[in-house]
Amino acid sequence: MAYSDFTLATVRSAFDLAIEENRSLFAGLAGVPPSARLQTDLDENRPLAIAINSEKARSEFLIAPILTEVRRQTDSPVSLFSGVEFNVAPDRGLKGFCDYILSRSPEQYYVTAPVAVIIEAKNENIVAGLGQCIAAMVAAMLFNQRSGNEVTTIYGAVTTGTNWKFITLTDAQVAIDLDEYYINQIDKILAILLKPLRPESVLAI
Repeated sequence: MAYSDFTLATVRSAFDLAIEENRSLFAGLAGVPPSARLQTDLDENRPLAIAINSEKARSEFLIAPILTEVRRQTDSPVSLFSGVEFNVAPDRGLKGFCDYILSRSPEQYYVTAPVAVIIEAKNENIVAGLGQCIAAMVAAMLFNQRSGNEVTTIYGAVTTGTNWKFITLTDAQVAIDLDEYYINQIDKILAILLKPLRPESVLAI
């Protein structure tokens, strides 16, 4: 079993998680304006990604530029990983590849302090990706506990590139954001992705 094998039901049962689905997690969070560079990239890339309509195109033309912007906008050291193998507890199914990981660390050769996991939705089905994302978040939490990293909340997102659904994990409590954000709300998407990376951020919400 690997991250991609988990559904929302199986991940809940396997790790004894409490799941909340009826709260707007970031309603009061102020947006962060995108740079002119990102805005230009999105204006040019969005029609192309939608026309090609493959997971690879959406990843390269939409998701990667947004996550690169997140890294660029942080003052603290941040590393970004794409398609990295993240085997934390293989005997529990916490193994496999993560589409993207944001880590609050300058180390770029290997993952040291993961705070956010981003999963590409397969077949544009965000709900189907929730179990996979939460499993990777559980792995990130366990990784930090083993490493002595003081990270109380792991953030997650399942995205098609144009649509983003966010999740938080604190202890065994999962909160799936009631809201879904769209690429024309890029300022809000950036603000949420930046939240766990800012040194002044209080990760528990």
